[in-house]
Amino acid sequence: MTMSPFPSLDFRNTNTLWCSVLAETLVREGVTVAVTSPGSRSTPLTMALARHPQMEAIPVLDERSAAFFALGIAKRTRKPVALVCTSGTAAANYLPAIVEASESGVPLIVLTADRPPEMRECSSGQTIDQQKLYGGYVSFYHELCVPEATLPRLRYLRQTVVQAVARACALQAGPVHLNCPFRDPLVPVEDAAVASLRGGLDEAFFGAPPHDLLASSASLDVTGWPTCGVIIAGPDAVSDSAAYAEAVAQLAKSLGWPVLADALSPARRKQDGVNSVVTAYDAILRNAELGASLRPERILCLGGWPTSKALRSWVEQSDAEVVLVAPTFRNRDALHGRTRHLAAAVEALSIRGSIAGDAAYRDKWQDAESRARQCIDAALTAESELVEPKAAWLLAQHLPERTAMCVANSMPVRDLEYFWPATTRGLDVYFNRGANGIDGTLSTAFGVAHGGRPTVLLTGDLSFLHDTNGLLLRPALRGSLTIVLIDNRGGGIFEHLPVAQFDPPFERYFATPQDVDFAALCAAHRVEFVPVESWARFTELIETLPERGVRVLALRTDRKRDAAQRKRLLAAAGQNA
Repeated sequence: MTMSPFPSLDFRNTNTLWCSVLAETLVREGVTVAVTSPGSRSTPLTMALARHPQMEAIPVLDERSAAFFALGIAKRTRKPVALVCTSGTAAANYLPAIVEASESGVPLIVLTADRPPEMRECSSGQTIDQQKLYGGYVSFYHELCVPEATLPRLRYLRQTVVQAVARACALQAGPVHLNCPFRDPLVPVEDAAVASLRGGLDEAFFGAPPHDLLASSASLDVTGWPTCGVIIAGPDAVSDSAAYAEAVAQLAKSLGWPVLADALSPARRKQDGVNSVVTAYDAILRNAELGASLRPERILCLGGWPTSKALRSWVEQSDAEVVLVAPTFRNRDALHGRTRHLAAAVEALSIRGSIAGDAAYRDKWQDAESRARQCIDAALTAESELVEPKAAWLLAQHLPERTAMCVANSMPVRDLEYFWPATTRGLDVYFNRGANGIDGTLSTAFGVAHGGRPTVLLTGDLSFLHDTNGLLLRPALRGSLTIVLIDNRGGGIFEHLPVAQFDPPFERYFATPQDVDFAALCAAHRVEFVPVESWARFTELIETLPERGVRVLALRTDRKRDAAQRKRLLAAAGQNA
């Protein structure tokens, strides 16, 4: 092999040099993890990333699982992760995760290998139209030229990769797509044609280290704002949840308003610095008379609208003026209210002025919160049956401090919203609430757990089964993942929808109960399977998490019974408030 100025540069042939320059540029721009899937056309990319000493390259068989795994890593680290696949339908399998990354602002660098132009539109194998394959779901798209061994083309490659990473990490973060065509040879055979370039690829070629991306800041003047208002802290994924919670605390102090904190907001999970936190608003606002008496004059919404349908309906009916703060220029107001959008991170928001919030209004919220929470907590404390809401409630209280927790969509995330109390335990919660799909749930959790703290996933059986290929990630996992599996034989969320009244066809076509032996499935993947028979045993299992490996804690529940219990409990808490 021809030696090079940098250990990462490979001068064996045009493709190896091209891809090693690409890999070196990615590393210099802060991309140090790549998730690859096997394939022929992507050989030069995969080999360059695998041999770079500062790149962790992780092979994953299934491209859909690979993409969600990368998504999970990027969610935890808040740094871009590279994705590499071969040509053809392999790239199409990335789409669900790219949609989620786009909608939730997660940086991914998608590198799809492709045939060169002369091999397209002629029935060449494993070739599809990959031009703008992901449409508007990527913030930057470019097809690289076919590799050429010249300094001008390598400078073009370097700057295009720099631009792609910058676009992925901008204020409005998200996925970017580089389509990468290659001619043969795809393998690293020697080719003396590139040897002459060794002298030109020195430190000066790559330039100075990349500058740090500065968080966008904004100022909000609250002088003259009405005294009767609320802060709604919606779902928000941030790199420093403690700093986020502190920023919310300062906002609450400046305004004197109560904070209605979503379970997916750090404001509920790190509330020791945030006064007047309200967590039971979904139950409170089911009391129509009480909800009407709590109508605000203005709303400050942080991040995005919460999961709670009752809260969104209340906001819509109030017709209050809304200031929505989120680090994106996209329209985040699905309610189409009288909304002013401030594109900024909450942590970077500075406040000018202050007001004396209406103390009586704030106290009314706090009194309703206290009464509703007492009702919820008393009912769940007394519950001895394995019911779904109690699992989320116990996780909030018994997981070790600073645990990373992932939550599936559909019923699990709503059980967090309804029943998760305010806590000072510093738990970090990860979620795919951009597009709200159930696909990729397990693989995303593996990504969050990889290289991080012991992680817990709360999921239903359908979300788990929808992504069982994620179990193939077990051998690659550096860390620990505990999966709390709610096995209720179907889609519990549908029990809360009007269609549940129409059976048939409800049970077969909507609840879609499955007949899978989860113990056998886990055994096939060498994953520990633990049936949970009591809450005492469940509490014991979650209070201490393993440092390594994967295990499934399975709770067999009754879907219809639990749906009825949720409705009764939330109604009772609302009336008690």
